Amino acid sequence: MNLLQMNKSELEAFKNDVMAEYNSFKALGLKLDMSRGKPSPQQLDLSMDMLDCLSKDDYKSENGMDCRNYGLLDGIPEAKKLFADMIDVNDDEVIVFGNSSLNIMFWTIQTAFTHGILGSEPWCKLDKVKFLCPVPGYDRHFSICEFFGIEMINIPMGNDGPDMDMIEKLVSSDDSIKGIWCVPQYSNPQGICYSDETVKRFANLRPKAADFRIFWDNAYCIHHITDDTSRILSLLKEAKAADNDNIAYIFGSTSKVTFAGAGVAVIGASKENIASLKKALAVSTIGFDKINQLRHVRYFKNYDNLLAHMNKHRQLLEPRFDAVTETLEREIAPYGEIGSWVKPKGGYFVSFDALSGCAKRIVQLCAEAGVTLTNAGATFPYGKDPDDKNIRIAPSYPSIEELKKAMELFVICVKLASAEKLIATK
Repeated sequence: MNLLQMNKSELEAFKNDVMAEYNSFKALGLKLDMSRGKPSPQQLDLSMDMLDCLSKDDYKSENGMDCRNYGLLDGIPEAKKLFADMIDVNDDEVIVFGNSSLNIMFWTIQTAFTHGILGSEPWCKLDKVKFLCPVPGYDRHFSICEFFGIEMINIPMGNDGPDMDMIEKLVSSDDSIKGIWCVPQYSNPQGICYSDETVKRFANLRPKAADFRIFWDNAYCIHHITDDTSRILSLLKEAKAADNDNIAYIFGSTSKVTFAGAGVAVIGASKENIASLKKALAVSTIGFDKINQLRHVRYFKNYDNLLAHMNKHRQLLEPRFDAVTETLEREIAPYGEIGSWVKPKGGYFVSFDALSGCAKRIVQLCAEAGVTLTNAGATFPYGKDPDDKNIRIAPSYPSIEELKKAMELFVICVKLASAEKLIATK
């Protein structure tokens, strides 16, 4: 039953049937929030033993540092080793921060605005600062740019990552372009992994601006939900091979590994970048929570155990992702090209593309029936999806039963909005 091939009277009849289903759902009084990729309580429970892994006498780092006291600005050595392995850099190329990688990203841009990067002009003194933004993308990246008044330029995403031809052309010709946001493994929201060629082309960029940086937000580097646990290439290693060491900042955290509000976040970069960032950091803090760093190290011990822990997350997340994609396959695919999606191999989201002009209507219909989704447009700079078609589905937080019920409603709303759109064009 292809909706795109129906005549107007057929569409009207279809719409009336779907509206009856929709009204039945409204009568249920649902109150489900799927607006953000929050870990479920069951996921948070996986790490509870970490709270008890330190004894009252276990408070010293391997170098003898008392983790209860001031000092070690860039993190305890064993934490640097653990998280360097996670984001695929060397131990001396990482700073261990507090709980939020988003905070590190904000701070690095703030520092560039006030003091520049490696001797460059502070961005606050420039007439224009621009960032490239692969779309659809992570709304909080875009919010940082908006906060600082950075002009954002949309870069289309493909199956191997963002449009590198476009990126190479833009950065080589415009010195006001100072950065690009990337979520290279299981991108937010599409779940795309950058190909080896894409990573190598990023490493070999030759920007006109010497202070251009790739903001490589590798938030989901260990968040696999299939047997394919392969890693993307290390951007920093590729950049060093291209004699382009300083081009990247690499971010990661355990926000969706241990505790969302009490994890550990890190930045990886060249030694020169790290030294410069440490100078700025030393003015604002005497050190981050080393007890939490020690707790993470004692609990995980090494990278292999970290991966084993993530397999426990997979057991909770994979059925949720299956519930989403199986519902879409069953309820949307038979009606023709009224929606498209890709089943991701990891990450936290399923990206759904509706018919152009339908995303806001679908989100509105879901909200009116008790299911809150991420705002339509949020996955684009300034909250403006030019085609009004992308919706980010976050399956992690609801229970399986709640998620299945929410997806039943979602597909009804997709059908209803699609029918309305097609009727209007007849």
